[in-house]
Amino acid sequence: MDQAKLEKAKQYEKIHLGLSIFSTLLSIVILILFVANGYSTDLKHIVSSWNQNPYIQLLLFLAIIAGAYSVISFPLSYLSDFWLEHYFDLSNQTFLAWMWDKTKGFLVGLILGVPLLLIFYFFLLNYPETWWLWMATVLFFFSVFIGKIAPNYIFPLFYKFEKLDDPNLVERMQELAKKGNFALEGLYRFNMSKTTKKANAAFTGLGKSKRIILGDTLLDKFNTDEIESVFAHEVGHYVHKHIIQGIIIGTISSYASLFLAHWIYAGFVDKYEFAGVADLASLPVLSLIVTFISLITAPLSNALSRFNERQADRYALTHSTNPTAFIDALKKLSESNLSNPAPHPVVEFLFHSHPSVDKRVKFAENILLK
Repeated sequence: MDQAKLEKAKQYEKIHLGLSIFSTLLSIVILILFVANGYSTDLKHIVSSWNQNPYIQLLLFLAIIAGAYSVISFPLSYLSDFWLEHYFDLSNQTFLAWMWDKTKGFLVGLILGVPLLLIFYFFLLNYPETWWLWMATVLFFFSVFIGKIAPNYIFPLFYKFEKLDDPNLVERMQELAKKGNFALEGLYRFNMSKTTKKANAAFTGLGKSKRIILGDTLLDKFNTDEIESVFAHEVGHYVHKHIIQGIIIGTISSYASLFLAHWIYAGFVDKYEFAGVADLASLPVLSLIVTFISLITAPLSNALSRFNERQADRYALTHSTNPTAFIDALKKLSESNLSNPAPHPVVEFLFHSHPSVDKRVKFAENILLK
């Protein structure tokens, strides 16, 4: 990456990270003020006067909070998701298309999220001491369910998927899948270019729905050896069972985090004399507690992810037809996605799920020298 592009990547990272941190802090401050100033209790009384059903009260309570927050946070969302991407010439999306994607995302979240919220509140109302245990169990089955349906029913709502039709590339990828004992149920290209100029590939799904998806930006900008090496990296995730590992560790983390949240939350409810853990007025506090726990555990999750990425990188380097092409692919991805190849170590530790490109390149060069 030349100096001009490097400075541009650093500026992009700085603004993107700043907006992300500010957005998180804003949501935390809003929730704290909402509870501390008594607005949470006032809103509970208002929705309680509208309907006597506790579940409808919950949905009304959360809908009003979510609606108000969406209005407040929209400028930040616009800046980070739309303006910033256009300012750095990374987006192909019009404002109307961006809004339509946000609307679809909201509707999908509503369809999937409302049942989860109702189940969660059922546990709070009926099992105030063990709700965290039952909810963590539900989240486990929900994550498996999403893993199975997402490739076929959710992703196609946002992108068009087509079977990869390059015979030479398909043959090389089938050979890689065979080496990894990976039953290649689907190898698809998707129109990533409809929203962005960035390039990417991913391993998605569980069971019969598992597939590897390649952005058209990747297929159009990279040569066959580079694409094969990126595919090999994704196969590496399968060989090392990273998705299964993620579900297991995520489930353990969910049980531990929700138990800790329950313990802290129950103490808060008792101290400030709320009407039990299911009191609508106290729910924003539970949201805050979960947020803080997530912020604390995120660096650990990122560290594990970076370890997994190194494993997948090693697999790509040892199983690609042309291993050096993987290094070229990493550099191209860095330029295409405008990622800082050498972020500050603290930034990388706290926020990055992948090792920096410079570290990945150095790691690859050391592997190839052996």
